[in-house]
Amino acid sequence: MTSAPPILRLALTGALLVFAVGAAAQQEEAPQPDKATPPVTGENATSYDQRLVRLAEILGSVHYLRNLCLKAEEDTWRRSTQELIDKEAADEPKRRERLTAAFNRGYRTFASVYTTCTEPATLAEQRYRAEGATLASEIVARFGN
Repeated sequence: MTSAPPILRLALTGALLVFAVGAAAQQEEAPQPDKATPPVTGENATSYDQRLVRLAEILGSVHYLRNLCLKAEEDTWRRSTQELIDKEAADEPKRRERLTAAFNRGYRTFASVYTTCTEPATLAEQRYRAEGATLASEIVARFGN
């Protein structure tokens, strides 16, 4: 097992806190990670990059859905993603590109489905927050020591 840099622990702990603060108690199981998320390979890829890509995608989805359903615009999720990207891939353009593309993909996926806040949109947002919190916890537990 490789050890993650302290900055990763800090970034993921921050992401976990954001999810934990916003996550509602779930009675149903969170959806399974998107099987279409491509494996991350190539220049500067780490053993946890695929999970980070999925986390960025979830953050993009939650960012869109929260702003759709809230009366006031919220930028927390986009800022959290930007901080994560800045800390994880500061001098690695390809990794920055992958994480940014994942956030945008998550955002666009829900933007193409929901144009108004509905009960299914609210449920999707809750489930994605729960999945994101679980994923952030797993990344920290497995790669953050």
